[in-house]
Amino acid sequence: MWWDERVSARFRRNLQPTLTYWSVFFSFGLCIAFLGPTLLDLRCQTQSSLSQITWVFFSQQFCLLLGSCLGGVFKRTLAQSLLALFASSLAISLVFAIIPLCHNVVVLAVVMAVAGLAMGCIDTISNMQLVKIYQKDSAIFLQALHFFVGFGALLSPLIADPFLSDTNCILANGTANASSNLPHIRKSLVPHHPGNLSHYDLPMKGMVVTRVSYAFWIMALINLPVPIAVFFLLYKERMVPCFNGSSHPLLSADELALETRPGDKDELSSAGQRPHTAAGHEDLFSCCQSKNFRGVSFTYFAVHITGALVLFMTDGIVGEYSGFVYSYAVEEPLAVVHKVAGYLPSLFWGFITLGRLISIPVSYRMKPATMVFINVVGVLITFLLLLIFSSSVVFLFVGTASLGLFLSSTFPSMLAYTEDILQYQGCATTVLVTGAGIGEMVLQLLVGSIIHDRGSYSFLVCGMIFGCLAFTFYALLVFFHRMYPRPSPELDEASPDKAAAPEPAGQYQR
Repeated sequence: MWWDERVSARFRRNLQPTLTYWSVFFSFGLCIAFLGPTLLDLRCQTQSSLSQITWVFFSQQFCLLLGSCLGGVFKRTLAQSLLALFASSLAISLVFAIIPLCHNVVVLAVVMAVAGLAMGCIDTISNMQLVKIYQKDSAIFLQALHFFVGFGALLSPLIADPFLSDTNCILANGTANASSNLPHIRKSLVPHHPGNLSHYDLPMKGMVVTRVSYAFWIMALINLPVPIAVFFLLYKERMVPCFNGSSHPLLSADELALETRPGDKDELSSAGQRPHTAAGHEDLFSCCQSKNFRGVSFTYFAVHITGALVLFMTDGIVGEYSGFVYSYAVEEPLAVVHKVAGYLPSLFWGFITLGRLISIPVSYRMKPATMVFINVVGVLITFLLLLIFSSSVVFLFVGTASLGLFLSSTFPSMLAYTEDILQYQGCATTVLVTGAGIGEMVLQLLVGSIIHDRGSYSFLVCGMIFGCLAFTFYALLVFFHRMYPRPSPELDEASPDKAAAPEPAGQYQR
């Protein structure tokens, strides 16, 4: 294998939980990308106006952010984390099954809000648990985790596509005129954010003819093995009340004996009582308690804030670029044909997925700090070239692919880098997930209003500004990293990086 034996042994020891967390993130990706291409059929199903149906986007994104904030509440024990993941992944399957039964837009928005809460919990808990298991070796496993998001995000539109209506799915007077606009409107509805649809007048009353229900039921079936996998992990960990007597722990007897050696316990206990150690991996509300701030330096806060601001910008770029690149391409001076421009969001997400796949082996050979530096510099250079060659259709496609590659590994690399700085004792995972979610929601709204007032060219200008800010915040993070107090020699000797030392924090503990 292309990683060393120590990492390989740790992966084999934690194979089942690692694969389970990866599969749960597939559910996250499956749920995040289906809404855009199916929105018009859902609008027909609910017989609502376009302005009403687009509020479904907001309900999902807002509750995703809320779920990310609340997800840390369920990580206090492994049992709570797994039960929350089981409930969240099962909720996503139920949401897919229930969506075809939602014939009112308010009900649909409530159902999508539930999906958003489930996705937010999955986002926070899965990242936290992988960081807990692998700690300094977590970068490669986080890259793989986020690959599964991209894989799911690519798969759900492909499942939905054969069942989408080719003409307007509400038959009424004026359908012919509305149907001619439908391909253009559908291409405007890309993952995460709808385009400006207010000037399209489609009928709201009439006979509904749509087959999109089959797509949702197929996705519900595809996602069903995920909660089953989480339940099986609960069973193996003796956390299912009815089956406690017959299950076996994931670790062998030798590994359990290694974990429970008295010397290791004493060492861990003394390490946990050292000063200047903040509580680790708390939920957002627990992180804000004053007791966690006693004895910490200002750099502790600076690392959290600058790391979150980098992801605020980069994840915001992902949301605004995927949401508005089509609108930018069809406007002057590019004036790309609508059908051709419709491939741009798919190209962007395809290269994000490809980049996450490439980053899995790369992250083992390259430090997370270096990967983040390459990412933010690459984003900055790509936007600069897009501005210089703004009249070139070919370079728009090249730049879109390049941007997807550079943005693909930013989140997992930044998470691994920041947790490493804080010695896995801060609130980095919760703060970074929350910052990324806020950035994705806020920058979409901001860029949309700016494009409406200033024209399509401001789309690239905004991206350039966000890229510059991301690089600036990263430079500040590196500066605060150099100022952050290093771990004591005693604690460093117990680090999981030491091959001869036991790996207490890297074991899969309850």
